[in-house]
Amino acid sequence: MKVLYSCLSKSWGGLEMGAVQDAEQLIKKGLSVDFLCYPGSKINIEANGRKLKCITLKASGYFHPFQIIKLSRLIKKNRYELIHTHLSRDLWILSPSLKLAYSKIPLILTKQMGSFVVKKDFLHRQLYKRVNFVLAISREIEKNVLETCPVTADKVLLHHNSVDLKRFDRSLSDRKKIRNEFGITESEILIGMLARLSYGKGHEEFLYAAKKLLKLHSNLRFLIVGEASPDEKEYGEKIKTLSESYDLKDKMIFAGFRNDTPDVLAALDIFAFPSHGEAFGNALVEAMAMGKPSVATRFAGVLDIAVEGVTGYLFNRKDGDDLANKLKLLIDSPEIRKELGKAAREHVVENFDVEKQTEKLISFYQRITP
Repeated sequence: MKVLYSCLSKSWGGLEMGAVQDAEQLIKKGLSVDFLCYPGSKINIEANGRKLKCITLKASGYFHPFQIIKLSRLIKKNRYELIHTHLSRDLWILSPSLKLAYSKIPLILTKQMGSFVVKKDFLHRQLYKRVNFVLAISREIEKNVLETCPVTADKVLLHHNSVDLKRFDRSLSDRKKIRNEFGITESEILIGMLARLSYGKGHEEFLYAAKKLLKLHSNLRFLIVGEASPDEKEYGEKIKTLSESYDLKDKMIFAGFRNDTPDVLAALDIFAFPSHGEAFGNALVEAMAMGKPSVATRFAGVLDIAVEGVTGYLFNRKDGDDLANKLKLLIDSPEIRKELGKAAREHVVENFDVEKQTEKLISFYQRITP
């Protein structure tokens, strides 16, 4: 099967990572995949680095008549059997290109983010008329799509994000590597969160919980992995200043951006996911895959992932006291940490394994193509 994958984003985050991962997995399963991306973008660089066959198109947005003509010719020439995009904005290029090419091949849209804007006007109805199916990464997104996009329920399907269990396997990572790097002893309990320093990720609640818990337990260390994007530097400094005002000192480690996520997770005893609202929660799934007990926000996409009292605990959104209380349950009991961590890994293996999810996706492709 010959597939055109599309993500003309200029950014690099969970959405873009998911698109590249899916394309890689489809190729491993024997599909022919071309990757449509914006020239020089981070996703273009990353896809090239992973040896994906990239086709670049200088179009990211709404009206690009010459690029539409170029893409329509490409669709005809390469005789794709299906087009799959991870970015709804790409429909402004894909839908008219398919129409111009007189192509009836299926067009699939994966929705990884919700919208606050209702898009049921005439123009959006025309764009979405060409979409055969929308794949929502969580029930929260599925609901949002039906509320904001001009599609019917029979065209919206649930397809969760997934994790590479061969990469996120605690038996392959050295727990001591990161702990030694930051001077964390085995007698200390390390609690960490992995998230960009961005408003809404829950850093304020995490710092507050740390301050509260350190009054009760002296053997705790806290780790924040992630940095602020260029337009959020002020917020990043605000969080570091807040940490200083709480007098957390060396108890709170700001590690910045890291590309050794499995090793970081292996070092943790407890994973915190205090985000105010996630469409899914890739970082949480990765931590669970590494067998880590977690405390996560009882909200949005997290509810598709975590099982209360089985894989970890849930706390009330934006409630630092509740976060501290749930973390304390895990701090106080190594046995519960071990039990929940084991169940977390099993839950991910059953529900979010990239191999299984890719097989499901290919079966879906086969059902909808002639």
